[in-house]
Amino acid sequence: MTLALAGDLAQAGNLTNDLAKRHTGKTLMNNLQLPEIRTAIEIMRGRPERAVDQLERTAAYELSWEVAPVLMPAYLRGEAYLRMRRGREAAAEFQKILDHRGAVSNAPIAALAHLCLGRAYVLEASASQGDQGAPFRAKARTAYQDFLTLWKNADPDIPVLKQARAEYAELP
Repeated sequence: MTLALAGDLAQAGNLTNDLAKRHTGKTLMNNLQLPEIRTAIEIMRGRPERAVDQLERTAAYELSWEVAPVLMPAYLRGEAYLRMRRGREAAAEFQKILDHRGAVSNAPIAALAHLCLGRAYVLEASASQGDQGAPFRAKARTAYQDFLTLWKNADPDIPVLKQARAEYAELP
């Protein structure tokens, strides 16, 4: 997953294929972990539609308390929807994470879900006509504020924080 998100797609693909060959009978590997990695690869390749398709198998495991709730598929699905400019669907995925904060506790996606939710609401606002976008802009502002509050003591040079501050400053 790290290689995929860092942009080393060839190595990520090779290791993923190797894992798939070595763990053919492992349910969680084949129905959760490998689809997550393949999704990240597709997102990084600029193919968000394929990314969403990769996650079809994971839905049964996302909130399963038998294996501990795993919400990375929701995060990745939300990222793919953002790239497809489907704000409503993206917002639903990031809200799922926020609705189950105990399941993600200190995971990076717990904080990033606020930022991405703000981005999803910005998309919804821009897709709305006239004053219909106002509630989405207000929700976006709140989501960005929540993210910035969580990261108020973070290193100010972290790229995602700098980007979030710039996006927040541009909100109408």
